[in-house]
Amino acid sequence: MERHTALVTGASRGIGKEIALELARNGYRVAVNYYNDHAHVETTVSELRAVPSTTPDDVLPVEADIRSSSQVSAMFERVIGTFGRLDLLVNNAGVQIWKPLLDVTEEEWDLVVDTNLKGCFLCTQQAARYMKDHGGGSIVNLGSGCNKLAFPSLVAYTASKGGIEMFTKESAVELGRYGIRVNCIAPGSIESERTRAEDPDYAGTWSKLTPLGRVGTAADIAPAVVFLASKGASFISGQTIWIDGGLFTQAQWPYKK
Repeated sequence: MERHTALVTGASRGIGKEIALELARNGYRVAVNYYNDHAHVETTVSELRAVPSTTPDDVLPVEADIRSSSQVSAMFERVIGTFGRLDLLVNNAGVQIWKPLLDVTEEEWDLVVDTNLKGCFLCTQQAARYMKDHGGGSIVNLGSGCNKLAFPSLVAYTASKGGIEMFTKESAVELGRYGIRVNCIAPGSIESERTRAEDPDYAGTWSKLTPLGRVGTAADIAPAVVFLASKGASFISGQTIWIDGGLFTQAQWPYKK
């Protein structure tokens, strides 16, 4: 049987990289999207090609700015032209700008919203056009805890991730007739290179607030993507799966526990 193929955006490092690795471990051929991150993507591609049963031809690095419709179109043409099929799209790429609402510039707003939300739209549209005529497929979007709650000084990021959750639902409703399932994963406090830069004691800070008593890692996210793309999830669509250790389920509570 021909192996399934996945495209993961923003996959040169962080959560995207771990998702790509987990997909490779589960037999997928993987296209690794990146943008202006040549140093990291070389390492990621090497690690992917070192996965047992994976050959060099099973991994395709493809550079594209997902804010650009022409670059997105060219990326999908290359991925499908190289692998001959596309079964899974993971919309992972995203950026943040830490600023209060009154200080965010138009350019900063556009960078975040265009990357996170417009990029998700452009890639979903291209993937769905292919999947519609080739038996369906699965699309998994990466949301955030701010799908549900407002994050201070992350106005553009919060707006974009909230938009992704509703875009997921709309896409699932419209594309279901073609056998295309669309779901969202919303991570909570995930320790990574980026979050450690925000707070050197990120794990210590957020583990105290999380009911499970620890922070998450990229390895907590990736298996859920594999599941949502699997036959076992064939009747799951339009859903948001929270991977947050219960963090965003609990209410603020003024009384002693």
